[in-house]
Amino acid sequence: MTSTAKTSTTGERADLLESLAKHRYLLRHTVRDLTDEQAARRPTASVLCLGGLVKHVSETERVWADFIVRGTDAVRGGPVDGTGTGNREKEFTLRDDETLAGVLERYATVAHRTDEIVAALPDLDISHPLPKAPWFEPGSRWSARRVLLHIIGETAQHAGHADIIRESLDKSMATS
Repeated sequence: MTSTAKTSTTGERADLLESLAKHRYLLRHTVRDLTDEQAARRPTASVLCLGGLVKHVSETERVWADFIVRGTDAVRGGPVDGTGTGNREKEFTLRDDETLAGVLERYATVAHRTDEIVAALPDLDISHPLPKAPWFEPGSRWSARRVLLHIIGETAQHAGHADIIRESLDKSMATS
């Protein structure tokens, strides 16, 4: 459950990365021993499936890590600012051409990159203006620290969703 960042990371930075690693682990744990078909199933009223949740969290983390490095340009047109998203349901599903192993591999790559970015930052107070969106106060800025807290929150929230979906999936498989 440890961070993929170098072991020299200490203090607040290490605490934040360890918290993120814990929630990543909990999310990945919900997909243990599943087939691609099971990871794509939607056993609840929601469009959410386990593979899609991992995919969504991975993409969200990737975009926000890019924001830490590049600022607002990194999130224009992506899922963070709500533009250009097309059919949001596709973001939360596992397509026929995707595999659970592939989605997990991508997530591991994104996690490693995020951890390296955070470990290398000279200061967690580095900030960028947020893109224009109805849910961001005009003129707001987020520091790298605030972005990392957001990634942790997103990961924890979706790990909770995944836990409910896994329980529903397990129950439906037991009665089949």
